[in-house]
Amino acid sequence: MPNGSTASLQDSAPGQSPVLVSGISFAAGDRLVFSASGTTDHCPAGSCGYAGAEGDANETPTSHNSGAENGIGNIIVRIDALIGVFLDGTQPNLTPAPSTYLDFSTDAARDFASLSPLLKQPFLIGDGRRNDGTTVQSFFVPTGATRLYLGTMDGYGWFNNSGSLTVEVGIRNAVPEPATLPIITSALLALLLGRRRKLVH
Repeated sequence: MPNGSTASLQDSAPGQSPVLVSGISFAAGDRLVFSASGTTDHCPAGSCGYAGAEGDANETPTSHNSGAENGIGNIIVRIDALIGVFLDGTQPNLTPAPSTYLDFSTDAARDFASLSPLLKQPFLIGDGRRNDGTTVQSFFVPTGATRLYLGTMDGYGWFNNSGSLTVEVGIRNAVPEPATLPIITSALLALLLGRRRKLVH
């Protein structure tokens, strides 16, 4: 979304836009793997409690309060969890959001071996591991995807988030060096919604 685009509750681009993954080239059908470290909080200065990339296990999983926005679909997942969304080369609000959303509200739903999200359908990345903490999860690139954005989950208002994550993204089809992508929550992750580019939000 262009700079100045807005989302619900004070979020706007580029301040609360998600982070664009760079330094890695992918194509439809490629199998991506992730790892993430660090902590974030959906409140200022950690006042609600910092959580890792899997999100806050002490809070009930949430969705985006305004639902789908700016052409990006909704999701149900733990707050503060690392999430992603694949986009093609066009502005996302020019076409409707996916009619279905992914629900990661249970332990079983988070324990997937592989995931094939649709374009503009936010999905859980977390720490990139299954519930055993060691088995790597696979994420398949959808047809038409040219960009991948990352952010953290919040129900609304990324403008006051805090903390940071460092995320590594690699293609498992080959064995390239993973691209390391630092994510700064306060401004950048917020917009999962905001710019939707607002990701996921």
